[in-house]
Amino acid sequence: MVDNVAPTQTWEALKSDASARLVDVRTDAEWNFVGVPDLSPAGKQTVLIPWQVYPTMQRNGSFEDDLKQAGLTAENALYFICRSGARSMAAAQAALAAGFPHVFNVADGFEGPPDVQGHRGTTAGWKADDLPWRQR
Repeated sequence: MVDNVAPTQTWEALKSDASARLVDVRTDAEWNFVGVPDLSPAGKQTVLIPWQVYPTMQRNGSFEDDLKQAGLTAENALYFICRSGARSMAAAQAALAAGFPHVFNVADGFEGPPDVQGHRGTTAGWKADDLPWRQR
């Protein structure tokens, strides 16, 4: 089972747990145009591995291998993030099935749900919680 963890709890874990890693499973387009979590204050870098490949949005068939190639192991606590928490949950479940036992889903993702005007990043998620991020 994969637990949902609030963005602020994720940030605290990334700062306090040397084994904790944040895996952003959004697409290249999202990383480039929306931004990425900035983990430099925690002395880390976000691991960028797409769950789906833009523009076809087909599942990344090498996702599990990409995790291993990024140097992640069963000892790491892995926090998965996407735009709103759906893709990252699927990615976390796949990682769990592939032998990564310490996986978590970042609830509400990077941008969270849309507000009443249809804009994301204002009501919930990494950006709305005012956690560090940057344009790529």
